Amino acid sequence: MSSHHNGLKTAALLGLLTALILAAGYWLGGSAGLVFAVLISLGMNAFSYFYSDKIALRAMRARPVSEAEFPELYQMVRELSQTAGQPMPRLYVSPTSQPNAFATGRDPQHAAVAVTVGITQLLDRRELRAVIGHELSHVYNRDILISSVAAALAGIITSLAQLAIFLPLGGSDDDDRPNPAALLAMMILGPLAASIIQMAISRNREFQADASGAELTRDPLALASALEKIQYGTQRMPLPAEGQLPSAAHLMIANPFRTGGMSALFSTHPPMEQRIARLREQAGAVQQYR
Repeated sequence: MSSHHNGLKTAALLGLLTALILAAGYWLGGSAGLVFAVLISLGMNAFSYFYSDKIALRAMRARPVSEAEFPELYQMVRELSQTAGQPMPRLYVSPTSQPNAFATGRDPQHAAVAVTVGITQLLDRRELRAVIGHELSHVYNRDILISSVAAALAGIITSLAQLAIFLPLGGSDDDDRPNPAALLAMMILGPLAASIIQMAISRNREFQADASGAELTRDPLALASALEKIQYGTQRMPLPAEGQLPSAAHLMIANPFRTGGMSALFSTHPPMEQRIARLREQAGAVQQYR
């Protein structure tokens, strides 16, 4: 499985980034500035890490469902969890008519899988099973942990940039002070860099979950066909970008908002056409091995 390699790559990227942030924090505010920035964003992100599932579920108004209500859904999830040798996650359904799904929780023991009413109506059994495979893969690849770490670092970059605003700009008596142009660059480029990192990581995760989800279900073409339907449905019924929804959007199997123009540049999801093409290639490779 390439998820181990993926994990190493991500760890290396996050390590390098942490070193850069620490250097910038020290340069901007000395040791006090550094400690301040790190503490603030670690506090914020420890909260979002432990409550990531609650934030996303609340944003989508998802409620826990019993096996009596959704026997087919339970059966699919149980079968795939057993195949993967992992614990059964909690299951939620969101009343939203837009077809979408997401998984959340910091590890397989604290995982929740949520589907919208819209997706259960739109997809056939095989396609829904493929989507569940994708969502479970997010949990098994420890995606929530990685995106939480990325969010933590993004938070540190942004708070350092804000810290830069309050620094007194020394005159000729103190040559160690960062110059105004550097501070301005930090204030503008810092948060921008932070969001680009988060997006790069979550785009990479989507490809990864598509691949390992299709491996788990042994049905890449079902996921490709599900993604085509979901793409059509999310674009036809985009969700309003308000409340807590934007903070949960990167968890969804498809971007819940209308994309196009500038927003496509800042999307947390790779283009659906690319994802479908890769799944078809994967299906071709499976055929050759049989």
